Parts: sequence; structure tokens; C-alpha cells
Amino acid sequence: MKFKLDENFGTRTQKLFRSAGHDVQTIREQKLQGCSDSHLYNVCRAEQRCLVTLDLDFGDVTRFPPNKAEGIAVIRVPRNPSITLLEQLMRQFLQSLTRMSIEKNLWIVEIGRIRIHQSETEE
Repeated sequence: MKFKLDENFGTRTQKLFRSAGHDVQTIREQKLQGCSDSHLYNVCRAEQRCLVTLDLDFGDVTRFPPNKAEGIAVIRVPRNPSITLLEQLMRQFLQSLTRMSIEKNLWIVEIGRIRIHQSETEE
């Protein structure tokens, strides 16, 4: 699957995705740091990439409808998370992808669980 990692993720996270066999790009690679959320959403749609972010704004399905995107994963972490915790959440997310598809859905990834918002399909 194709992913776009938001600017809050580094090379360690990118390596986890690549090790799992995914095509992954980062905001930094494309020099999109600081771009608006809507621009990032549209870039991901155009590139047909699922966005993985810590930005809770992407949980707003009225502004960023997941059914018009490849998928959106919002990673919810406590304030000032450790690198170990971020890696644990990424592994949890990647493991869940082996059992179900994020395509056209919003996943809220939390410690020990993933909440899934399934979009209404367009007729």
C-alpha cells in the first residue's frame, strides 16, 4: 500500500513501513512542511496515498472525508510521547493492516485499540 507520513514522523517510522513492504513517502521528502491541512489532504488524494499523521484535525470527516481518499490514520498519543511508544503504535497499525483495509476509512490509532470510521459510499 502507498502511504504519506506527516512531518512529525522520521526515518525510523519510514523504515518500519518499508520493512512491512509498503511504498512510503514523507512530507519532508517533498518539502511540504508547514503546508495547510487541505493542501496535504489534496496531495495525498492526487498521489493515491493513505495519510498517517498525529494531527487530530484530520479526524474531522466533514473537512477531510476519508471516502474520497485512500485512507487516513490519525495516531493518538499522550503529550510528549517517547520514540518507543510511537514505534509501538506504528507496529500496532501495520499489524492491523494485515487483517483489514484502511482504504476509504479513517482509523484513530490509540494504545491497544483502533477506532474505525467507515465512510458512507458514494452512489
